[in-house]
Amino acid sequence: MGKNIIEVKGVTKQVRDATGVLTILHEIEFSLAERESVAIVGASGSGKSTLLSILAGLDLPTSGQVRLAGVDLFTLDEDARAAVRGERVGFVFQSFQLMGHLSALENVMLPLELRGDRQARRLATEMLQRVGLGERLGHYPRLLSGGEQQRVALARAFVLRPAVLFADEPTGSLDHATGEAVMQLMFDLNREVGTTLVLVTHDPAIASRCDRQIRIEAGRITADVAVRAPGGDAAAALAGGAATDAAADASAVAATAAAA
Repeated sequence: MGKNIIEVKGVTKQVRDATGVLTILHEIEFSLAERESVAIVGASGSGKSTLLSILAGLDLPTSGQVRLAGVDLFTLDEDARAAVRGERVGFVFQSFQLMGHLSALENVMLPLELRGDRQARRLATEMLQRVGLGERLGHYPRLLSGGEQQRVALARAFVLRPAVLFADEPTGSLDHATGEAVMQLMFDLNREVGTTLVLVTHDPAIASRCDRQIRIEAGRITADVAVRAPGGDAAAALAGGAATDAAADASAVAATAAAA
């Protein structure tokens, strides 16, 4: 694989509540190479989603450094971080995050238009055709199934050909068969575009399709395992838990501290 696209050094995240200071992430360190796919796994409240948010520059660490494509994210202000995300990053969420007042085509065109791309309509149309929604261009999200909405979200994420795709439980709102189809499409697009994939999942079968798995327990990395060579056969997956947000992470750490 190529050079590192993400470098994480000494990332710690702490929050304060009525009981005092809670440490959600403890001195996290790892790097990801270009085109690498990694699954972040762990129990609910372990810190997975908080870590993903920090990697994307959506949340700030208490200390530590994240470099994305050579840029130290936390030396930048929020506007500059947003500009880096707009140029380098795609997102896929469990809840789709589509704009309800925009059609499928308009949702995929939006990031292109924000970038000032004059070919936005053509590129968005081609990407929606690629994900099998060429006949749904004018449909609004409320008229699409969950699987179709997630395919629109994939098209929107990949249409900019991002260097990194962050995916947080992308099949969590879908039935098993639909989720399988969506994940196959996501991995296919990931290979075609050559994106680095960072995936939070509770599903061992999905995690096993990635090149690597990083396990988080109580805010610490407890395992970092190459489970398949790029393009090779998957090894056995590590067990995972459900995804969580930062509030759930904090609650779990608080419960652990109270029990101690």
